[in-house]
Amino acid sequence: MVALARIETAMAWIAATLLALTGVLLSYEVVARYVFDAPTIWAAETSQLCLIWSCPVALAWLLTNGKHIRVGVLTPWLPPLGRRVTEICSNLVILAFSAWTVWYGWDIFFDSFERGRTTGTMLDLPSWINEAAIPAGFALLALSSLAAILRTLSGDDIPLNQEFGE
Repeated sequence: MVALARIETAMAWIAATLLALTGVLLSYEVVARYVFDAPTIWAAETSQLCLIWSCPVALAWLLTNGKHIRVGVLTPWLPPLGRRVTEICSNLVILAFSAWTVWYGWDIFFDSFERGRTTGTMLDLPSWINEAAIPAGFALLALSSLAAILRTLSGDDIPLNQEFGE
């Protein structure tokens, strides 16, 4: 699980870098277009690509670090065993949804890869570059949710930032 935590952290840093790069690219495009009257054909699409990849690759880190949205209406009043059961159930739902998303996302990605589909924009990038973000990100999320289930079953405490009432 240490290796998984390192991968999650690396993916979070990659996501943060991609988001920062998006800001730089869009700022460059604005300056190029409105100051120098020389718009680019690559900045907008490249920034979209960065945004598309940044979100899915950060999902696993968000789950492990308790940063996903949680609604704790009844859970704060449950005993520790009840909290563990709800934690396992929520991670099972995440695991099932992630597995389903990987399954169908892979089909979409692979179909585009086989057919050689492109974005149809001025850069005309292969579509599979964008589409690969979904199965890649959700596969990592599935592994992280499985690891969270195993941690909870082994009796490890729920991380402090996941406790309710903070």
